[in-house]
Amino acid sequence: MTGDSTDAEEKFARLQRDVQYLMDRTAILDCVAQHARGHDRHDIDLLTATYHEDGVDEHGYAINSGPEYASWANKIHAAASSLHTHNITTHSCEIDGDNAHAESYVLVGLLSPDGKTAQLMSGRYLDRLERRDGTWRIAVRRSTVELAVTADASLLQNPFFTKQGFVKGTRDDRDLSYERPLLLNTEPPERW
Repeated sequence: MTGDSTDAEEKFARLQRDVQYLMDRTAILDCVAQHARGHDRHDIDLLTATYHEDGVDEHGYAINSGPEYASWANKIHAAASSLHTHNITTHSCEIDGDNAHAESYVLVGLLSPDGKTAQLMSGRYLDRLERRDGTWRIAVRRSTVELAVTADASLLQNPFFTKQGFVKGTRDDRDLSYERPLLLNTEPPERW
């Protein structure tokens, strides 16, 4: 009986570690995803909440504190584009207690202010995240750029496309992603 009890305790302890690891991985990936969503909606509160108060972000020579990053990023994005999307793709993460190091590949599409061209940038977010008071947030983010191309975006102005009536995202909380509950009879704030 003692052997069975020890075996069950070991299995339960392993299960607890596995569940904690999965919960931590999910919380870290959620933080990275919320950062991307905060960017695209220009949601200062959402974006700021992904950083610790003493967190820092490096985008090239621009280094901002976590609490100041959202205002800086919104200003840069608004000046350079009319819409943008930050797409997190490959994500890896090493967790050591309350510290984690993550590498998240990102594709950023930016529609020019005149809507005629688009820029596509590919890079990575290199993050050190820390769990403080039970919450994972970014302590240090360093951004890389590995590829950047400019493309023709005139399709978005083509009558064949505009007749389709696709929903157009907005850079604020009018965006349908904030709608609760999401219903089909709610007219979006903008369409192409």
